[in-house]
Amino acid sequence: QVQLVESGGGLVQVGGSLRLSCAASGLTFSNYYMGWFRQAPGKEREFVATVTRSGIMTYYGDSVKGRFTISIDNAKNTVYLQMNSLKPEDTAVYSCAAGRGAVGTGAAMYDYWGQGTQVTVSS
Repeated sequence: QVQLVESGGGLVQVGGSLRLSCAASGLTFSNYYMGWFRQAPGKEREFVATVTRSGIMTYYGDSVKGRFTISIDNAKNTVYLQMNSLKPEDTAVYSCAAGRGAVGTGAAMYDYWGQGTQVTVSS
């Protein structure tokens, strides 16, 4: 059974940093590209970042470029999201996802999802 478990969310002040982790099990991690999405109350799910299987190529949503960094550790079956210079509009539930085939930024391209972790940025 595939499981993606996020951790690292919490409450942080504007301008602060958080690092989210997503531990994967039940799948061959190196066969999947990994992504992060977020959803704020009353808003649609938004693409945040994705990283290829090798970890070499990364893609980011426009709202987080230059502030967030996605990375993977294939030895630990874990993907990370380093979030810096956080803003109130970054407040959301952040979920990781795993996909096969071509790397994509659309949620429909991902096969497995975690439950999510709450990030709240206070002003």
